[in-house]
Amino acid sequence: MEFNKIEDILEKYFQGETSIAEEKQLKEYFSSPNVAQHLEQYKPMFGYFSQVKEQKSTQEIPLKTKKRNVAWLSIAASAVVLLGVGTYFYVSEKNTTPVVAQSELGTYDDPEEALAATQKALALLSSNVNVGIESVHYIKEYEQSKNKIFKQ
Repeated sequence: MEFNKIEDILEKYFQGETSIAEEKQLKEYFSSPNVAQHLEQYKPMFGYFSQVKEQKSTQEIPLKTKKRNVAWLSIAASAVVLLGVGTYFYVSEKNTTPVVAQSELGTYDDPEEALAATQKALALLSSNVNVGIESVHYIKEYEQSKNKIFKQ
């Protein structure tokens, strides 16, 4: 009867369903001299578990922690910021045009030259306004089509 009980516990052990008390029973059974003939094959396995449990490891495991050097990281970030600010001021100073006296802007000594410049500026303005007016016609057509489809 005891052999049947050990076989049941052994089957549960291999399924991973045993309790600690049942595992202790298996270890005691397989460490005793009276093991059934057909269960002899499991004796070395449980003997090994008992033997390994007794061993203590004296080997020291080195734990390497990664320490990032924050000082170098902050110095690099500061250098990048300073480089960016310096580049901005260098480029913005290069792109500024020299200040011309207010009296020189938009004044002409020759009236014919002033008339030609004014006509050129007004023609440019007129062509841009005409383009804007043409796009308004498309919007009116869209509104009419929309009103036909969605009668209010």
